[in-house]
Amino acid sequence: MLILCVSFAVALLDQATKVIVRARLPGDPLRVIRGFFSLRYVQNTGAAWGMLEGLNDWLVGLSFVMLALIVIFRRSLLIDTLTHRLATGLMLGGIVGNLTDRLRLGYVVDFLDFHLRGRHFPAFNVADAAICVGVGLYLFTQFFGHAPEEKKLPATTSET
Repeated sequence: MLILCVSFAVALLDQATKVIVRARLPGDPLRVIRGFFSLRYVQNTGAAWGMLEGLNDWLVGLSFVMLALIVIFRRSLLIDTLTHRLATGLMLGGIVGNLTDRLRLGYVVDFLDFHLRGRHFPAFNVADAAICVGVGLYLFTQFFGHAPEEKKLPATTSET
């Protein structure tokens, strides 16, 4: 149930923020912290950091494949712990959020725009952040193990 709740919350938050951005930021960026952070409406037809630009249809297919793989192999790749449930929910919600944009708009709405020491980090969104945090949590637990208090949950509380 946690996986579904986190996935739904991430996808809903992602879509809500994108609706606001499309309605309120169609023009110039809104500076939040001068020289560091602004909100800027970007139509991204590619993947992360603008890679694979213009391949929206291919990325739609890849999104469906990734969703299927995560669902199909969740039990063999993930340990049934709170951390892995959270990571799975974040990844699924992020994929669904961006997939919704790709299917509905033909591009992904990005808007979180950071600059640091004269360098520009490509704009991203809530879904992108959720995917990165989910993957990061998963990788962290693979390299460093689970928190000592976090044990495998009993099979009776397992969820699909």
